[in-house]
Amino acid sequence: MRIPTSSALNADRRHRELHALGDAGIVDVLVVGGGVTGTGVALDAASRGLRTVLVERHDLAFGTSRWSSKLVHGGLRYLASGGVAIAHESALERHVLMTTTAPHLTRALPQLVPLLPRFGATRRTVVRTGFLAGDVLRRSAGTSTAVLPRSRRVPAAEALRLAPTLRRGGLRGGLLAWDGQLVDDARLVVTIARTAAAHGADILTRVEAREITGDSAVLRDTLSGETLTVRARSVINATGVWADRLDPAIELRPSRGTHLVFDAAAFGGLSAALTVPIPGSTSRFVFALPAAHGRVYLGLTDEDAPGPVPDEPRPSDAEIDFLLDTVNTVLREPLCRSDIRGSFAGLRPLLRTAADSTADISREHAVLRSPGGPITVVGGKLTTYRRMAEDAVDAAVAGAQLTAGPCRTMRIPLVGAITGTARDRIAAPPALVERYGSEARAVVELARRHPDLAEPVAPGTDVLRAEFAYAVGHEGALDAADLLDRRTRLGLVAADREAARAAAESAVA
Repeated sequence: MRIPTSSALNADRRHRELHALGDAGIVDVLVVGGGVTGTGVALDAASRGLRTVLVERHDLAFGTSRWSSKLVHGGLRYLASGGVAIAHESALERHVLMTTTAPHLTRALPQLVPLLPRFGATRRTVVRTGFLAGDVLRRSAGTSTAVLPRSRRVPAAEALRLAPTLRRGGLRGGLLAWDGQLVDDARLVVTIARTAAAHGADILTRVEAREITGDSAVLRDTLSGETLTVRARSVINATGVWADRLDPAIELRPSRGTHLVFDAAAFGGLSAALTVPIPGSTSRFVFALPAAHGRVYLGLTDEDAPGPVPDEPRPSDAEIDFLLDTVNTVLREPLCRSDIRGSFAGLRPLLRTAADSTADISREHAVLRSPGGPITVVGGKLTTYRRMAEDAVDAAVAGAQLTAGPCRTMRIPLVGAITGTARDRIAAPPALVERYGSEARAVVELARRHPDLAEPVAPGTDVLRAEFAYAVGHEGALDAADLLDRRTRLGLVAADREAARAAAESAVA
């Protein structure tokens, strides 16, 4: 087994490991794709003692993994379609994330369905029954009420406290349940990658994989243009919505999920996930979610997205109108396009089926292998990334007859993990502890040693220059876009991105 090393990712480490790879001989596992699934695979493989290399042609969390709703779902939606197994798996993985692996990056989020006159008795019964089923899922996963409280009905005054801009006329309170929320999905991916690096994995961004087979790939350093051929006992394709490019035998049917970004003031200080049923559906909702940096995210759509897969998907006008129209059914003052500060969309890597709607396609993951090709892991949800990775590495170990220990990732805390009252003992601002956990101390120390780094990256933002410096030295950020669009999410709002751009460029100079 390789001796665990530093978790710090930076340009110097990338250069050393990429240079050494040419002399490495055969590695055990080559992972292609630096999203949540790929980094999860790298951590699983490396923690089993396998010589592991991950390559990503862009940056960590460049694709779908940064475009989620930032929720750690307990799987309640899947029960409506009879998906008991995936619902239980989601609840179990939520428990692991919130209690062991990433308690510093997750929190309990109240989910409020307002009871307004348009909300009939039948739908109220369906939602209440669903929330009670969610309580059963929580208990079956071993999650205590101290982590996620029980669902209940709340009076109108409490509903308005949680969601101050709700319509007051006819409001009969609300139904309240609890789910998990991530501080940020891209931060989760970076943290998994760092934990994999601490267990000896090479994490190489800006490295493109070409001519991939089941035991080799040609790698191209996109920064220098140099290429090398790497032989591996097993190659795992974890490129998500691009998986069929690496293995044409895979058939995907991507669906697009869109979110809009608002200032928190537009929702009056929202402190719960305002959950609005979509007309005509018993299991789909639009969510307004309190988010970092004083924002609210409004989502989520589920639209067929045929054709070439773009690096950065864009919302359609119809999706924007749909989200606004749906949420406005429960608001006192309707929101309009001028209230929108930004938007983002992601593509789900769904396996092609005969289903008419992408909303009806199963979210279960699959581990596939075509003759002579790599192992491909596809489908699934962000919440279940750890189980997806475990299944993919199990397939690699069996297929290549690798000598490896059992999966350990259910018990491995990610970098910075800290729980309970220990958070309060960290001498750092709460916002830094929320984003970095115990690693917040290192950010504070940077600001202490270099007073100029204690300043915000732009007026009115809650991101310090020390966070940019830390991202460059420890989180693998190589350019300004890495800092603005993935290590922090300032880039989701164009005005914030522009205001912080000079500080980002200075940090990577």
